[in-house]
Amino acid sequence: MSNRLTELLETRDWLLLDGATGTNLFAMGLEAGDAPEMWNVDFPDRIRALHQGFVDSGSDVILTNSFGGTAYRLKLHNAQNRVHELNKRAAELAREVADACDREIIVAGSMGPTGELLVPVGPLSHEDAVAAFEAQGRALIEGGADVLWAETISSEEEMAAVAEAAANIDAPLCGTLSFDSAGRTMMGVTSSGYAEMQDRLARKPLAFGANCGTGAPDLLRTVLGLTEAAPDAIVIAKANAGIPKYVDGAIEYDGTPETMAEYAKLARDSGARLIGGCCGTRNPHLVAMRAALESHTPGDRPSLDKIRETLGDFSSADDGTGDTAPPKRERRGGRRS
Repeated sequence: MSNRLTELLETRDWLLLDGATGTNLFAMGLEAGDAPEMWNVDFPDRIRALHQGFVDSGSDVILTNSFGGTAYRLKLHNAQNRVHELNKRAAELAREVADACDREIIVAGSMGPTGELLVPVGPLSHEDAVAAFEAQGRALIEGGADVLWAETISSEEEMAAVAEAAANIDAPLCGTLSFDSAGRTMMGVTSSGYAEMQDRLARKPLAFGANCGTGAPDLLRTVLGLTEAAPDAIVIAKANAGIPKYVDGAIEYDGTPETMAEYAKLARDSGARLIGGCCGTRNPHLVAMRAALESHTPGDRPSLDKIRETLGDFSSADDGTGDTAPPKRERRGGRRS
């Protein structure tokens, strides 16, 4: 298949990614505990509206509503036999919106973690993980996705399974890990470690980077680590819009559009070319980010002090790559919100 993402990047220095799926769907009426993927068939107009809002706000890349689309995640909703239906429909809805736009829009097939721990830490075998991602990926490509987009992954083992699945169906791939405590993923991967493993994957990602995590300052520190370790790579930055807080019984993120605009500029100066927002990112954030990137003249790589002064302090003293790095921890994959 043609690689539309790489072709677009040949004409653009940067692309704006989309915002948060969960945050925006909750605002449309999604209830906690419900599977967003069901809305691809139950409320398709709402999913079209989600994508259209991102496109109207300036996004060049929109992610399908399929983050929890593996059989392992859908099993929680007794929908493990609907992998092909729900993922194909997710891609079709995003494709409809993209094709109706008067500029090039890339449809990325979102693939989140299975929620299972892989061998040797847990019971899920590499082969079974590959099969699950391959089934999801085939449906996304069939529905019109231009590229598979693994996100919020925590372990090398799961990223390797996604990459092998992409290779098996000859699909282009991008991948982001979620770096949280002290600059590491919950399974202990560092920015330099993730950059180093790219050449070992069965399908080398077109772009790789970080999403979600503990806040924009920490994510930018990770981006600096990625671009230092792989200066020629196309790097992704997709930070949360601030820090989550409970307000009137609901979770809200405190990042303002102005703050996210500053983050976008710092991400570009840090070497990222694919820049967007994760949890809490709404359309006003994207509008501000697009305007900031369009008017921004890239400057020197920001220092940690510059990031701290602009966006606030880091959640830890270092990025997890030093001698004081914490040990690996186990996790089950969360949902992009």
